Amino acid sequence: MGLGQAAWREARESLRNLLSTSCARLRDDTDLRRRAFTAQASAAMHLPAAIGDYTDFYSPRQHGTNVGIMFRGGENALMPNWLHLPVGYHGRASSVVVSGTPIRRPTGQMRPDDAKPPVFGPCKLLDMELEMAFFVGPGNSLGEPIPISRAHEHIFGMVLMNDWSARDIQKWEYVPLGPFLGKSFGTTISPWVVPMDALLPFAVPNPEQDPQPLPYLRHDRPYTFDINLSVTLKGTVVRSETVSRWAPGLLGGRGWLEPESFGSLLELSWRGTKAVDLGNGQTRKFLLDGDEVIITGHCQGDGYRVGFGQCAGKVLPALLPA
Repeated sequence: MGLGQAAWREARESLRNLLSTSCARLRDDTDLRRRAFTAQASAAMHLPAAIGDYTDFYSPRQHGTNVGIMFRGGENALMPNWLHLPVGYHGRASSVVVSGTPIRRPTGQMRPDDAKPPVFGPCKLLDMELEMAFFVGPGNSLGEPIPISRAHEHIFGMVLMNDWSARDIQKWEYVPLGPFLGKSFGTTISPWVVPMDALLPFAVPNPEQDPQPLPYLRHDRPYTFDINLSVTLKGTVVRSETVSRWAPGLLGGRGWLEPESFGSLLELSWRGTKAVDLGNGQTRKFLLDGDEVIITGHCQGDGYRVGFGQCAGKVLPALLPA
């Protein structure tokens, strides 16, 4: 990832040529294919990179508006800075795990009754968030900014992401950041990193932003990637066919959803005021122990598909201190 765009393209083109049906080197050598390939079913997937830092952006606008309406009302849904700069915070890089890793229900302080002292215990409002993330390539030297016009040269590729959230713990422990804008307790990503070059055929122009960002945040070719995402909970699809949006220059990870869509149970249940019908005789407001969340995604081309694999995690019961 650190070698830069020229090296990425060279490696990708070499692999494309080797795997092409017109390349006899692998096509006609059974023994070489046996040594070169591993069956997907028997492969153990790992994190695709050593993640030294992780920034989570509070987006998209629809998500920020939804959460703001729940806690501040429609007139003050978005904080004043939201429309002018990418709002984000540092996540826990050490808590990023690969798809298939079980997630333990977190414990912490909560204050369900504002008239009483806080209590300690397992999270009761456990949530997931449908997101995308990207890996940064070469990056920059300390103190040297990356011009927005060259930001795309530093983005290696994208993965699916589930940002697990303990809503009741966040509300109390991270109240300085705003209601429910606290740090997540863990993040699951898919092991497949889709290079940006593979996504370019699915890029469409971004709509004009109102208000216009300051000049240092303006890109002459802003675009959106059309990515079909779906979430499965207990074998039932609860959210599908959303559009994932990404713009050059956002150095971190976060999901983008189309307007009128919901990417979390907080939104689907509207802060727990209504149950979400899973379609199999069960309902949820937030996640229960034993629930497994599976996020899948792909870009659909004309006769072909670019897939992101799976981003899956199962909720395990909390472990309380002795």
